[in-house]
Amino acid sequence: MANVKIVTDSCSDLGKDIREKYDIEYVRMNTVYKGEETPASLDWEYYSPKELYDIMRNGERVLTTQVPPEEFKNVFTKFLEEGNDIVYIGCSAKLSGSINIGTMVAKELMEKYPERTIKCIDALNSCMGEGALTVYAANLRNEGLSAEEIANKVIEVRLNVNQFATVHSLEFLKRAGRVTASSAFFGNMLGVKPILISDKNGANTPIKKVKGRENSLREIVNQLKETIVDAENQTIFLAHADCQEDADFVKSLVEQEIPCKDIYVNYIGPIIGASVGPGTVALFAFGKEVTVEA
Repeated sequence: MANVKIVTDSCSDLGKDIREKYDIEYVRMNTVYKGEETPASLDWEYYSPKELYDIMRNGERVLTTQVPPEEFKNVFTKFLEEGNDIVYIGCSAKLSGSINIGTMVAKELMEKYPERTIKCIDALNSCMGEGALTVYAANLRNEGLSAEEIANKVIEVRLNVNQFATVHSLEFLKRAGRVTASSAFFGNMLGVKPILISDKNGANTPIKKVKGRENSLREIVNQLKETIVDAENQTIFLAHADCQEDADFVKSLVEQEIPCKDIYVNYIGPIIGASVGPGTVALFAFGKEVTVEA
């Protein structure tokens, strides 16, 4: 049986520590600021989280690109040449076209390497929801499953990945086209904070509105507590957009309310961060099947 490489992308927001622990690779998207493209590194090699989020705090917009075809081709070819099969878990197609590009490149490469297998899977999620699914796939690989078997099991459980997120300001979602200008204006004026999930189609969908920052942080913990399954045996993923104090507060609430195995905390990376803006906090874990549809 061939070895299997697990690959994700810049939207997974997995730090180097967890990628090295589970032998996970990722393909890079790009950020675009003042016309200059920069690889969206999850290790913040080109700018710090504070530098990125301060740009947004100062009223400027950072744009993003999909994973370029050449990036897929270079990474996939390297692993194929080494005798590996590949499972790529990509950001929701509702948020990025990267999964479609990866699938196209994989089809071309499998004609050149007919003895190899490449499986491209839409995570129907992003940020650490995509990351959690990638870690799940890596564990399956470590158990000796084939690329085909891993892909089938990932598809079976991807709607069990639950996301609960809140943003500090609706302004950034407005800039990214996620909410209307009027909704952002009145929401910010009234201190309304939406609770966002990744729905069954992979779209970010508000399920509730809460007044006040602290209430919104408490609410994402309450929502996860209601949906998580087998908490004692899993890692809860906590992502934040340069708001460590709020992340620490949410982590303390999780520790009090949900008896999980552990909590993994990391920054929301450059790609997701460019849409949601500074101050966003999100929780992810496996739980009840997501049935909400926008």
